[in-house]
Order: sequence, then structure tokens, then C-alpha cells
Amino acid sequence: MNNRYGTLASWVYNLDKPVGRSFGDIEYYRGRLADCAGCILEPAVGNGRFFVPMLEAGFDISGFDPSNEMLGYCRRACAERSLDEGRISHGTFETFAYDRRFAAIVVPLGSFQLITDMAVAKAVLRRFFDHLAPGGRLMIDLDAIGGFLGEGGRVRSWTTWDGDLMTLTDSRVSTDYVAQTTVTHLRYELWKDTKLVDSELELFSLRWWGVEEFAMALRETGFVDVVASGDYRYGQAPATGCETISVEARRPE
Repeated sequence: MNNRYGTLASWVYNLDKPVGRSFGDIEYYRGRLADCAGCILEPAVGNGRFFVPMLEAGFDISGFDPSNEMLGYCRRACAERSLDEGRISHGTFETFAYDRRFAAIVVPLGSFQLITDMAVAKAVLRRFFDHLAPGGRLMIDLDAIGGFLGEGGRVRSWTTWDGDLMTLTDSRVSTDYVAQTTVTHLRYELWKDTKLVDSELELFSLRWWGVEEFAMALRETGFVDVVASGDYRYGQAPATGCETISVEARRPE
């Protein structure tokens, strides 16, 4: 199964991107949503890196994630801060359902690109549209194409809370320039006293989008007022060299 975020993968994610670590997105969306009076939804909430600070800031936010391991970290972070763990649940992009509509749906840090099939991605956009209240806003971060073109081969490492060593080796398996997808082997290894004690291999698949291609998909779904911004500067069009493209659109009244 691709993009599963199992035990070691979720552990590494939590070490590398702990709750509150910002890439500019937390501050940006706090500002963009400052006037939001209704409920907010974060699909693919993960370990709560973005979700928990937003909840701490007073936003009425809920979230879901398909990985029970990632949800475990998020629930623990909420419990440690006496925040409502009931706001997060297990769910997928394709199957999530709520009995209420949201004032905003936010998908930060490229999580939407985990959907690699175009038809599925469009169906998820429709699902977002249907879960927004009239006038509600959809906000999605996309990684620029430059981040997809490397061949991998990196080895990264982290020290765990117990002083053990966690390593991640990535190796590009394929790049499909027609389907606009990449598949990478991610090998996670846990080392204790220089001995390998656990390992995990995941296939990690992503899809890149062109800016206009994504805007067209949003308009086709029914969204209006589509604005693409580069590197968390609202209204400043993405340019060569920017790393993150933030796309905002609105469901008509």
C-alpha cells in the first residue's frame, strides 16, 4: 500500500515535523482565517503539526487522517495540552463524510498531492465543494514541480527520545512525466547500539500539478475566485524559484 505512514514512517514524521513546526503555513493560514466565524476542516491532519496550533489559537477546527499511527500522535498532542481529542477521526480523502458544512477546508504542505489519480483528485475536490457552506473557502498548498525532479538517494537521520538512531533512505523508483507522478522507496530503519532492530519500507507516491491546471480543475468543480500565491504571500503570483503554491478558491453563495 502506498503512502500508508506506518509505525516507523509516522515516528520519523513526528521527529522531523513535530507539532507546531511551521514552514510559513501556520502563520499564513492564521492570518487568512482570522475572520472565519465557522468550522474549519483539515483533511490529512497527520500528527497535528498544523492542527494543534490552530486549535490552540482558538479556531473551531476538526480533522481526519487515514493513518491510525499518525492519529495516535495527534491525539497524544491534544491530550498533553488538554485539547479536545474528539475533533479528529479516522477517514480518507475519498470517503470522509460529515453531517455539517464548513466555512473553510485547509490542506497544507502538499498533502493533496498524495492523490495520484486525476479522476480521484477531481472527485475529492467535488467532495470538498459539497462539504463547504455557501461562501466557504478551500485552501490547498501544492509543491512546485522543482521538488519532484530529483533522483533521491539521500540518507537522513534523527535521534529518538531514547537516544536511538532513526534513519531514512529515499530512492526514486519512477517518474512518469505524462501522468505527472513520482514513486519513491522510503526505507526507515531503527538502530540501537549500532544494531538494526527494526525496518520499514514504504512506497511513496505523489502527483504534481501545474498552476493553471489546478485552477481549471477547481473552476470545473464549481469554485470561483481562484487565487494562486507563491511562498505564502497572498496575491503574489507563483514565480520561478518559489517552493510552495497556495491556492485559494470559494464556493459561490
